[in-house]
Amino acid sequence: MLSPDALVERSSAGIAAEIARLVSDGTLSPGERLPTVREVAAALGVSTGTVATAWRALADAGVVASRGRAGTFVHAERREWLSPRVRGLAAPATPGPRTPAPRGLGDGRRLGSAGVLDLSLGTPDPAMLPSLANALGRARPRADTGRYHDLPVLPELHDLLREQWPVRGVEALTVVDGAFDGISRTVDQVVRFGDRVAVESPGFPYIFDLVEAAGGDPLPLDSDADGILPSSLARALARRPSTLILQPRAQNPTGTSMSFDRARRLADVLRTVPGGDRVTVIEDDHSALIATAPAVTLALWIPGQVVHVRGFSKSHGPDLRIAALGGPTAIVERIVRRRMLGPGWTSRLLQAVLLELLSDPRSIAPVRTARLIYRDRLDRLAADLRRLGVDVGTPDGINLWMPVRDERAAVVHLAAEGIAVAAGGPFVIDVPRPEVAGALPPGASGPSPGRDGDGPDAAGGWVRVTAGAVTENFRLVAEALARAAAAAPLS
Repeated sequence: MLSPDALVERSSAGIAAEIARLVSDGTLSPGERLPTVREVAAALGVSTGTVATAWRALADAGVVASRGRAGTFVHAERREWLSPRVRGLAAPATPGPRTPAPRGLGDGRRLGSAGVLDLSLGTPDPAMLPSLANALGRARPRADTGRYHDLPVLPELHDLLREQWPVRGVEALTVVDGAFDGISRTVDQVVRFGDRVAVESPGFPYIFDLVEAAGGDPLPLDSDADGILPSSLARALARRPSTLILQPRAQNPTGTSMSFDRARRLADVLRTVPGGDRVTVIEDDHSALIATAPAVTLALWIPGQVVHVRGFSKSHGPDLRIAALGGPTAIVERIVRRRMLGPGWTSRLLQAVLLELLSDPRSIAPVRTARLIYRDRLDRLAADLRRLGVDVGTPDGINLWMPVRDERAAVVHLAAEGIAVAAGGPFVIDVPRPEVAGALPPGASGPSPGRDGDGPDAAGGWVRVTAGAVTENFRLVAEALARAAAAAPLS
């Protein structure tokens, strides 16, 4: 066990950083017990409150875990239903006291742990969601939906979705159990074992896991403030990918929304570069109704190659578990046919609720308001960060991607201040890429919006910040984030 006499730092943030360094360099092993708060306080000559604050900060950052009277241990928990890539992606929801955010940083309403500002989750602000109770009452759904072989989509919902789809004349539409269910089912139909799949990096970790679970090989693409770089896609096509997965708006984690011109240029690459016409494009429009950028899809130019998935979790609630999927009839009908051997269809009760949410002005208005509020929150935090020398571009949706000197140091530093963010590592495909003209330097994790395709300058990593969860005192939050961005490495 660590000897308290070996510690030298005396502030709560310093003690937390020192312990984190010992974990990083292997001096402290997973499962190893830490000295008690009283032992450390006595050895350093500080108050027990100072040490307790450091211990809570480490717990909030996922470095240690408390086992009550048994003591505090270096974190070793394994949640087997989560992949190694996404374990610890969000701040741990541990019971008991956590480091409180300094007064004024936020109201902590997004967490069960009072006073902690959690900007790690990537989920919408509950206060910004429309009332499902009202929609349920007005929808008057019925359980007696008829035969098992009825159409999988309510006709009224089908017509509304078709009218609102980002491309006219989409061949086929269906409804699935959330945006990621739609992506997963499309991958099942178009990715074969050993296929290369082009993906954004940084991108959504679950997409990387999904590709690997299907036996595919993720092929990272570089991006800038307008989306995927056409030159990066052209180079990737030389490796013959079968599929391209992209997020056209409010890209997770960067917040980038693809411009119309960039979408056209990517479609041109797929039309003109050998092999591009055989690539299936899967578009994950997960933040469709809260993103301020206009809808855009490559299907405007290559409709026969594009499956577009429109999600409603960010706008109407993650637990609604419903999304729309549209694209070529040949692919969509295969997805519908395969679902008949599983869930069969998405609950028509939920479809009736979604129809109400998308058609009733009393449900439409709160979502439009939420889109404007999220825009204002991200703009204000990004502007305050720029004034402090941290450029995060002009993010859309609810997340922003912040360059930091050292990821682990930034996460620990913020935890010590009562703020949780997501470390950037899981959002990046960690594979070697050839050094070619215009590519990022080896090991760079991808560009930040607004950096025009350049890799991070002297930045050692990134963190994802769910800026849409910040409701007040943006300057104070930005100052805390900027301090963390400059925090020195822990090892």
